[in-house]
Amino acid sequence: MGMYQFIQTQSQLTQVLDHMVQHRKYAADTEFLKVDTLWPKLGLFQINIQEQIYLLDGTTLDLTEFWSLLTQAEENIFHACGEDLDLIYFYSKQSPLTNVFDTQVALSFLGHGLQVSYQNALKQHLNVDLEKDQTRSDWTARPLTSEQLCYAANDVIFLPKLANLLKLQLQEKHLLDYVVEDCKSLAQEISRKTVTSKLYQDVGNYRHSSRQLMQLQQLMVWREQLVKAVNIPRSFVLKNSAMIDLVEKNPKSIFQLSEIKSIRVSVIREHGKTILDLLRFLPDKELWPKNISRPVKYISEHVAVKIENLVSQVADELHIPKMVLMRKKWFNELYVHVTAGTTDRVTLSPYLQGWRYAVLTQPLLLLLEQDKENLLQQVAVKRQF
Repeated sequence: MGMYQFIQTQSQLTQVLDHMVQHRKYAADTEFLKVDTLWPKLGLFQINIQEQIYLLDGTTLDLTEFWSLLTQAEENIFHACGEDLDLIYFYSKQSPLTNVFDTQVALSFLGHGLQVSYQNALKQHLNVDLEKDQTRSDWTARPLTSEQLCYAANDVIFLPKLANLLKLQLQEKHLLDYVVEDCKSLAQEISRKTVTSKLYQDVGNYRHSSRQLMQLQQLMVWREQLVKAVNIPRSFVLKNSAMIDLVEKNPKSIFQLSEIKSIRVSVIREHGKTILDLLRFLPDKELWPKNISRPVKYISEHVAVKIENLVSQVADELHIPKMVLMRKKWFNELYVHVTAGTTDRVTLSPYLQGWRYAVLTQPLLLLLEQDKENLLQQVAVKRQF
């Protein structure tokens, strides 16, 4: 199954760094633990440099130089890079990477669905069967068994071969540039952290009054500060669903608070008074957040038909699956863009600004503009506090 070197000392790491300087294309993967912490704990970083596999011990090594070489690489190949990049950004304090090629994104453009697993991709395209028996391992425990190390090495042995095969198929369909750009947008999106004071927008919805959104904002800022200070998962304090319960039921006493089933007894015991205060003591009304726009529900039928036709037509012309071309959340962004009267395209998702802009984003904005009056009427139907 290919040879690998397990790198556990700084002097061994120096060889790896030298190798990276000579060859600037890598295939990579990570194994980490994130069970009872907010931040991931790196167990192993697997890297394939010219078919030489290195397994870097995340529990002992200082990887500062390593992170900076990843940033300077010609290309970093991953499969489903979301959590890997999150980890790299956290440890390296650098972001975003602009040199990622994600084989899962490549597969989605070739019509294999949005979330093909690495195992299925290898089976289907290279006829390789991989065991998945070490997935639940504790990668921060030492010593690691040879089975674990072998499993980790397998994750990057076949990755360059898979990437090369997919690139050829993409080139034939003239899709490679689009994929490279979408990988860049993905890496950028992963690095974008919502500003703490705006976190409530990820949880609240258009049904919430301005007052409830203010309560939600206070609760979320408090939770964020707490989990970062003690490094525990957000759900250990309050799940998002519990936050919604709190602002909708608006308890006034510890007794009413303890009737909300989604909150742990230990949290009520330790933080109950704080939670009640955050719900009760709010800043002046003029500082409360604006209502959240309703999701797109009622686009006039004639415009809806035009939009559907446009997306289908562009998908056919470019040979890109519709679900890859346009996602619901991007469409909602465009809708908010039009109803808010924003003219600055920089506020749009990187996906909507890139190659999609001329062929899809702009024509969609024009179509939505035709229906602006109807859309604005819907926005005006608001729940007041």
